[in-house]
Amino acid sequence: MYSFFLDNMVGRLQKTLRICTVDSVEKKKTAYVLLIPDETPESVKGVSTMVCSALRRVAHMHVFLVRKASSVSKGHHRQALGSRPAASEFAARGAPGGVVELLGKSYPQDDYSNLSQKVLSRLGRNLHNQQHHPLWLIKERVKEHFYKQYVGRFRTPLFSVYEDLSPVVTTWQNFDSLLIPADHPSRKKGDNYYLNGTHMLRAHTSAHQWDLLHAGLDAFLVVGDVYRRDQIDSQHYPVFHQLEGVRLFSKHELFAGMKDGEGLQLFEQSSRSAYKQETHTMEAMKLIEFDLKQTLTKLVTHIFGDGLDIRWVDCYFPFTHPSFEMEINFHGEWLEVLGCGVMEQQLVNSAGAQDRIGWAFGLGLERLAMILYDIPDIRLFWSEDERFLKQFRVSDINQNVKFQPFSKYPAVINDISFWLPSENYTENDFYDLVRTIGGDLVEKVDLIDKFEHPKTHKTSHCYRITYRHMERTLSQREVRCVHQAMQEAVVRLLGVEGRF
Repeated sequence: MYSFFLDNMVGRLQKTLRICTVDSVEKKKTAYVLLIPDETPESVKGVSTMVCSALRRVAHMHVFLVRKASSVSKGHHRQALGSRPAASEFAARGAPGGVVELLGKSYPQDDYSNLSQKVLSRLGRNLHNQQHHPLWLIKERVKEHFYKQYVGRFRTPLFSVYEDLSPVVTTWQNFDSLLIPADHPSRKKGDNYYLNGTHMLRAHTSAHQWDLLHAGLDAFLVVGDVYRRDQIDSQHYPVFHQLEGVRLFSKHELFAGMKDGEGLQLFEQSSRSAYKQETHTMEAMKLIEFDLKQTLTKLVTHIFGDGLDIRWVDCYFPFTHPSFEMEINFHGEWLEVLGCGVMEQQLVNSAGAQDRIGWAFGLGLERLAMILYDIPDIRLFWSEDERFLKQFRVSDINQNVKFQPFSKYPAVINDISFWLPSENYTENDFYDLVRTIGGDLVEKVDLIDKFEHPKTHKTSHCYRITYRHMERTLSQREVRCVHQAMQEAVVRLLGVEGRF
């Protein structure tokens, strides 16, 4: 009903006023903004404030009020919501008994449900599978390298590739199967998108590792969109894309060609150290580590070219040990490009491959593409602007491409400050709300001031929001309308006390 009323109001006014959605890239009616030309008669200008307020209220009802249903992702997915508003209405949260429908399946909602409309609108886009998209180019280059470098007995590719697996996984797949402890901070609601307490949008492609190992696979790549709640700047976005690689070795495969290799063993019972797991022999661990680093060195050399300076940094992951991050020296700066390690044998054993030992790695496609193609802003990957997309329509996926920046439109900066509630305030909830209302108009959000009142001991936060459209100039009036909607929403939905 709200959509019908809103569309009719817009239809009656569009001949006189210019009305556009807050997020024009999506072409979604998430919020509406009035742009009043200078030549508009004063009689019409006089009602602009009233109309803008009405539109905002109706759009607010349409987007943020948790009711029966809401369309997402260009109509491909339908989201059925609970009947009563929950603590955070801008997200797809419903009272127990509500249902959310994603990708043809229904999931009951509970107190964990926290999917935002912004994130739901990205489901099904699969940028990594869109031909000639920069993320597709990176993915295809990695696939080509593995297909050519690693072949089986009959000259068929050793690595199988999975690039269409559903982003909806169980919390067991995302955490427990990877030996992530129940109290690990990576499980927090503030950092993930949950459908409910047992299902979520995957936070990494590693969520499919156990299932593929359990299916009997020894070598595979997984590519897909992953979802994390995070800060807002040019390097972070709630949806990004990862590529995961896994390879297992039997005793014969690992020691093949070695002198007296038949006498060497994969496993032993010893103590865990910084260099190996308690179940691995030192010989097996050294060979696995060598093969892993050699494989990844060849991969980044294939992508970035010869003469690349590479260094390895020790790190920690719950599902590998020892674990490493690879850094490359690119244009004089050391940049981290991937994480990897020797797979925890407990994980491998639980998947039914007790006689094998293996390695795994994961890399971010956006990270590689931004470095390789000189793409300055992660929002550009979601742009439908031909000035961006046409630059990557190349005849050869290995062709050298350098992004040529087009006009950067001026920014509009507004601050928002408020007193925090006594409890249950999570900064990522605020960032999610900003993304939901402002969409890709928001370039970044900076926390510029914290203040604690000496008498009440209440804490105030002041955030600076930078608005910049990727494809046109924003007007002060347009941004003011969006910013006011944000102020109203943050008070009602996050329980803060505004200082506007």
